Amino acid sequence: MLNNASQPDHAVGRSAIDPHRLAQIERRNRRERWGRAWYKFSRNPLSVLGLIMVVTITLMAIFAPFVAPYPQHAEPFTDFANASKPPGGQYLFGTDEIGRDILSRCIFGFRYALVMGVAVLSLVVPVGVLLGLVAGYFQGTIIDTIIMRVTDIFLSVPPLILALAVASVLQPNLTNAMLAVSLMWWPWYTRLVYGLASALRNEYFVVSAETIGAGTGHILFREILPNMVSPILTKMSLDMGWVVIIGSMLSFVGLGVQPPTPGLGTMVAAGARFLPDQWWIAIFPALAIVVVVLGFNLLGDGLRDLFSAEES
Repeated sequence: MLNNASQPDHAVGRSAIDPHRLAQIERRNRRERWGRAWYKFSRNPLSVLGLIMVVTITLMAIFAPFVAPYPQHAEPFTDFANASKPPGGQYLFGTDEIGRDILSRCIFGFRYALVMGVAVLSLVVPVGVLLGLVAGYFQGTIIDTIIMRVTDIFLSVPPLILALAVASVLQPNLTNAMLAVSLMWWPWYTRLVYGLASALRNEYFVVSAETIGAGTGHILFREILPNMVSPILTKMSLDMGWVVIIGSMLSFVGLGVQPPTPGLGTMVAAGARFLPDQWWIAIFPALAIVVVVLGFNLLGDGLRDLFSAEES
């Protein structure tokens, strides 16, 4: 009887350390965390609206050749018989001075705006995060001094002025515009991560990792970095809108996307010559920029509130 009574306890002990069981529990806890996160996020209508706007814009950009009413109008194209038609009929947003459908060109413009934002953040986030991590962890050393003084120099120059200066000495195109914006954007991530890493470097889990002899790479990327993912993701979402604005400004002054490529800033610049009579040529591309920026800002605000609620 004693042996039979002890069997369940022994079985429970084995199941408690069963790796498959632990994996199932971890997956269930992860699903519950995502469920709670989505519940909190969905309670904010503006955040949900921002998510819907971002998803819609992204899908339109990806499938632009299939969504745009006249995809050939995004290429070198002229139709003077339908030039400068006001909105309505077969052209919902009207046509420009050489007969191209503005709606189709705005949809393709979303593609170049998103490419600009994704490419810039893909360049600046790894660089800025790495430099901020190293400077914050080695705070008070010569490494910290060099990195942060260089960062301060870049931050002392107005971002748009720096981007214009860099783009003006390069051949005007989308690639060089992305490089110009990237050059002025990485210091903001370095400054953000530096402050976070400086606050985390003396926490108990970091000190414990140092005590047991963990390497610098392990401490930086396995102990400190995971604890600052939330503010980094929030800033990335908010920065997408700003990158789109800066990229559109460069295109507006002729230093970004070049005609006939349908960049939103380029379209606004071309349509500004026909204001106020043919207002639709400039207004609809400008509204497209507003929609992109508003969508990412609303999404970023929702992520910030979500992460703040989780931390509290």
